[in-house]
Amino acid sequence: MTLRSLRIVRTFLSVYYAYMVEYRAELIFWVLSGSFPLIFLGLWNQAAQSNDLGFTPAQFAQYFLAVFLARQFTVVWVIWDFEKEVVQGTLSPLLLQPIDPVWRHFFGHVAERFTRLPFVLLLVGLFCLLYPEAIWIPTPYACFWGIVSLILAFCLRFLIQYTFAMLAFWVERANAIEQFWFLFYTFLSGLVAPLTLFPDAVREFALWTPFPYLIYFPASLLVGLPVDLPRGLITMASWGLLAFIINRKLWRLGLKHYSGMGA
Repeated sequence: MTLRSLRIVRTFLSVYYAYMVEYRAELIFWVLSGSFPLIFLGLWNQAAQSNDLGFTPAQFAQYFLAVFLARQFTVVWVIWDFEKEVVQGTLSPLLLQPIDPVWRHFFGHVAERFTRLPFVLLLVGLFCLLYPEAIWIPTPYACFWGIVSLILAFCLRFLIQYTFAMLAFWVERANAIEQFWFLFYTFLSGLVAPLTLFPDAVREFALWTPFPYLIYFPASLLVGLPVDLPRGLITMASWGLLAFIINRKLWRLGLKHYSGMGA
C-alpha cells in the first residue's frame, strides 16, 4: 500500500468517524437494535435448565454474548445508502471523482464500528454483572481466529449486500431483496440458536451457504466451540469471490443503464 493510499484511508476514517460521532444518540438505538441475541439468551438459558440440550446455561450465555459481538461488528446498511444515491442521482458527482464510491461506504462502515464500541463495551459489562458464571477469557487461538473471522465476516456481509445494492440501477426498491435475504440470515446464521441444535440435514445445508459464516462461525471460534476452520475460511473466500465477480459485472452493466437514464 502506497503512502498516498494510506493518506486516503486515514482521511476517510477520520472524516467518517467525525460524521458518525454526530449521530451518537442514534448509535445507542442502533446498538440496542442489535441486542436480540441477548434476548434469545434468556429463552435458551431457561430451556437449558429444564432440558438436556447439550449446552449448559453458562455455555448458552457465552455463545449468545459472542453472537451479540459478531452482530455488532458485522452489521451493514450499504444497500440503503447506495439505493438512495442512485434514485436521487447523487451518485453522478461521485463518479467524476478518481475513487470508486464503494470505498466511501466501506470506510464509513469501518469508522462506525469505532463509534459504537463504547456502547458495546457497556452492554458487555452489564452482561458480566448479570451472568458472572459465564465470564470467560478466550484462548490466544480463539482470540486470533475469532477476530480474523469477524473481519472476514464483515467483508463478506458488506460485499454481498453491496452486490444486492447494484440492483438499484434497475429497480427502485433494491432493499426488498435484502429484506428477503434477511429471513434466511436470521434462521441459518446461528442468530437464534447454535447450529449444533439444528437437525443434521438442515445444519449440513446451512454450512454450504454463507449464512453461518456471518455469525455462527466467528461466535463459535470466540467461545471455543468446535468448528472446521479450514472449511470455514475456504467457504467464506469462495462466497466472497463469487459475490465480487457478480458485483463487478452488475456495476459495469449498471453504469451503462444509469447513464442511459440521464441521471
